Amino acid sequence: MPRDNRASGGARGAGIPANAEVTLRAFHGRRQVFSSVGKWLYPLFELEEFLRSSSCAPGSVRVEDKIVGKAAALLLVRLGIRRIKAGILSEPGRAVLRRHGVQHGADRIVERIDCRTETLLLEIEDPEEAYRIVRARASL
Repeated sequence: MPRDNRASGGARGAGIPANAEVTLRAFHGRRQVFSSVGKWLYPLFELEEFLRSSSCAPGSVRVEDKIVGKAAALLLVRLGIRRIKAGILSEPGRAVLRRHGVQHGADRIVERIDCRTETLLLEIEDPEEAYRIVRARASL
């Protein structure tokens, strides 16, 4: 997906059009501190940038993501996120979260996400290796 096609929400949802669907939110306690309307895995790269400049420790942040496949799960683990709520969670993503002791819940569990990235990372277990692969695919 070309970078130009993504929509960025930034911290606290600044700049998100009223009719845009938020795909990822991050909370510190009960307060929403970040949101994005980006597609694919771009919101996780945006969250990474936000966390670099935020006073929120990644382990104290709860993330709600529309879809969490294996790639998203590995990137969230790499970021140090310890609590995740997914709209849809794939079995490979759930396995990653369980293996790393991440608290998680989902509205729906599916066998796999129909995405080339899920297939590409099927045999990858290292969050750093997954990050390098996905970042290269995102041309970042």
